[in-house]
Amino acid sequence: MTDDERYEAGLDVRRAVLGEAHVDRSLVNRTELTSEFQNLITRYAWGEIWTREGLPRHTRSLLTIAMMVALNRVEELALHLRAAKNNGVTRDEIKEVLMQTAIYCGVPAANSAFHLADKLFGEEDAAAAAKP
Repeated sequence: MTDDERYEAGLDVRRAVLGEAHVDRSLVNRTELTSEFQNLITRYAWGEIWTREGLPRHTRSLLTIAMMVALNRVEELALHLRAAKNNGVTRDEIKEVLMQTAIYCGVPAANSAFHLADKLFGEEDAAAAAKP
């Protein structure tokens, strides 16, 4: 693939996983400083890695959640906790990944991740209940 093709493929996957609204916001909010970085992550994270056939998106979501816990990247963890449902990941599967991270990443890291997931899921449930 050319870089342009990789970018377009990455943009498609990024939209499918993270949602149109999030991707549109990130593109609209590009600055002179961040524009090249947005292009890079779209081409390589999404267009090169997330498009590979070796793992389904479901598995990639679970792996990404675990890695964000390990790296203590709360903003990215929140993003991927919300997005996981777009890849068919259940809350029970997320719970199991977070249990696994307690052993391999440490209880404090898993504890923070559980609190964040609980908060986000509560917000999703409240929003769903508020819809007519």
